Amino acid sequence: MEKFISVFDMFKIAVGPSSSHTLGPWLAAKNCMEKIEANWGLDKVNAIQVLLYGSLAKTGKGHGTDMAVLMGLMGEDPITTDIDLIETALTSIKNNKKICFQHKHSITFNIETDLQFLKDKILPHHPNGIELVVTLGNQKLTFTYFSIGGGFVEEQLQIDHQIIYQSLANNSATKDWEVPFDFKNADELLHWCIKTGLSICDIVKENEKNYKEEAQLIPALDSIWEVMLQCIYKGCHTEGNLPGGLLVQRRAFALNKKLLMGATYSNREEWLLAIKNTGQNFSTILDWVSCFALAVNEQNASFGRVVTAPTNGAAGVVPAVLLYASLFSNKSNDRTVSNFLLTASAIGILFKNGATISAAMGGCQAEIGVSSAMAAAALTELLGGNQKQTMMAAEIAMEHHLGLTCDPVGGLVQIPCIERNTMGAIKAITAAQLALQSKPDFALVSLDKVINTMWNTALDMNVKYKETAEGGLASLPSSGNTINDYRVVQNDGDGKAASYRWEQREGEVSASWHKIYDMDWGSDSILEAFQNRTQDLYVFRRGFMGSRNNWGS
Repeated sequence: MEKFISVFDMFKIAVGPSSSHTLGPWLAAKNCMEKIEANWGLDKVNAIQVLLYGSLAKTGKGHGTDMAVLMGLMGEDPITTDIDLIETALTSIKNNKKICFQHKHSITFNIETDLQFLKDKILPHHPNGIELVVTLGNQKLTFTYFSIGGGFVEEQLQIDHQIIYQSLANNSATKDWEVPFDFKNADELLHWCIKTGLSICDIVKENEKNYKEEAQLIPALDSIWEVMLQCIYKGCHTEGNLPGGLLVQRRAFALNKKLLMGATYSNREEWLLAIKNTGQNFSTILDWVSCFALAVNEQNASFGRVVTAPTNGAAGVVPAVLLYASLFSNKSNDRTVSNFLLTASAIGILFKNGATISAAMGGCQAEIGVSSAMAAAALTELLGGNQKQTMMAAEIAMEHHLGLTCDPVGGLVQIPCIERNTMGAIKAITAAQLALQSKPDFALVSLDKVINTMWNTALDMNVKYKETAEGGLASLPSSGNTINDYRVVQNDGDGKAASYRWEQREGEVSASWHKIYDMDWGSDSILEAFQNRTQDLYVFRRGFMGSRNNWGS
């Protein structure tokens, strides 16, 4: 029997921007400290070194992996920690060169030397490897973990001269639970549906009852939705640029304001009512779905609190489609949220067992593709589709994400990641509508076949398209893999120009302005453009030019 994977494994409360690069390392470091405290005592620790490998090393700084590991070492919980205090805590570690394990035992810790990004090395088993080398008195112990996607973490153990990989008990509900309807693939899930007459959500619910009583299950699912909904609301009411140096401007705020057309509200419930009152126009609904998805992933990119669905990078798809269903469908009822999440989790479980939900293993098809399939299936069932149509919707959604690359510009979960969530949500809705108008018995491609195809595609995919920031859009000149060639020329008001350079080195989140006095990059045409202008800035990036007024250096 396959290990039981719970709906709460697929939907975990997390801190952005990445489930594999942020949440996973966070939980691994936290687990390591808990193990040390239980077996040796924290006071025995003299030193610790953090080694990040593979994809964790290549895009770790853009994904906040260093931040996550330090928070885990301090014993912070991603579910409850005050995200507004994260930056303060990290600044203290950096400046004081000390870290306090579990808020109990402090040692010297230099981020520059004790936390290393080994970009040219990869550990066996999975691209997202992390080693914590702990000095306990006169001995050194190495704890090895792998963040395998969606916040799932495995620890490498050696038992009887054999290396095994064990899921973290405190990270996942993945256990050898005896469940009434065990399924490893879509055919087995469909078998149980036909035999019992139960819907997919009810099959999952019956399995979950062996883990949580129904009286606890529904409120727990409602709590997951509460975090999702709060994330959408906050994202729609926060403006400015995203962190990281790319100067990506938030869009959900402006879109929300535009779509509401001056409507007033004082709380979230009034806001939701105002959205419903904007009408059923196709383009308006389309814009709202995009707005919801943008809001979530802008929050995710800003180290906000989100829910893995099944990952952070794809966290906007499921809540965007669920809110669409709640606001704009006539099928919404008091069971909409719980049923939607249960059905979506079943599809996510099938992909995790049969392929992967890790972009470092399978590219973005493993994240946006899987989330779109999850949302499509859940929406189809909600709208009255039968079990076969529900699975067909999941198949359609994934079929049209096959081969999708993971190519984050600058190693940040921003471009193209945020927009891809809008595309995943729209594809999910379209897939549901197609499935509802189709006869699955005549379909040539089954859900199991598309899952297998996705896995084979992942195996064939070049590693540079698997969350390494080395291929696709990430390889464009503006990516920041080398020194970002931004130049700014400013009119100082006297007909002369001063030139500035924005430097952002490989893997670095922060960047800085440097004034340069040689005008080798300038030209007569550029200087002429500044005649009779005051405080105008022109930004050049490898041949691309734009302008902003009164943008100080």
